[in-house]
Amino acid sequence: MDELEKNDAAREVTDLGASVTQTSAGTIYTLTIVGQIEGHQILPDNVKSTKYEHVIPLLADVEENEQIDGLLLLLNTVGGDIEAGLAIAELIAGMKKPTVSLVLGGGHSIGIPLAVSAKKSFIVPTASMTVHPVRMTGLVVGAPQTYHYFDQIQEQIIGFVTRHSRISREQFLRYMMATDELATDIGTVLYGSRAVESGLMDAIGSLSDALGCLHRQIRRAKKIGKNGKTAG
Repeated sequence: MDELEKNDAAREVTDLGASVTQTSAGTIYTLTIVGQIEGHQILPDNVKSTKYEHVIPLLADVEENEQIDGLLLLLNTVGGDIEAGLAIAELIAGMKKPTVSLVLGGGHSIGIPLAVSAKKSFIVPTASMTVHPVRMTGLVVGAPQTYHYFDQIQEQIIGFVTRHSRISREQFLRYMMATDELATDIGTVLYGSRAVESGLMDAIGSLSDALGCLHRQIRRAKKIGKNGKTAG
């Protein structure tokens, strides 16, 4: 790697929380989703955020880049913009390359679709995930159309999560609408093992577990490629 490439890599880690790791097992792109997921509105400077306009083209590049073998997604997010979060999740779910997610700290709200969007999802024992109904901030019009819109958005989230995990629609809705767990809100907080038992996440694991799984996916993908078959 020349000096220019080193500087570009350093800027990527600083600006995007992303890095590329090259080993004999393959080249892995590590992307972090942290703080609030920023959508169409710019968040204050003192709020840690992940900007969707940075992540979307980055994921397209990872998918097309022949030098990158797999994606590791590290999450510690409180949620954020619904449309931006779903857009990123749909991109990851549609990737043919190996993908693994690992929830560290928290994968709350719209962070849940992001966590389950990878081909395999892990959560550390101490991490938590908050399942709750769609909420809006700011001025909303008190009309039937508004509530219909809320329902439509919520259905998109429920549908995505249940398609990309083992949790049932009924169970996810029960967690979403629970009234006896959160003091000032509706919903449920699921910690590591409970998130796995519910079928929301695939397995309890650490960074080494997530990397090991990604390496196995990469080996399988390369083997399929050598046999002249199409991956996926």
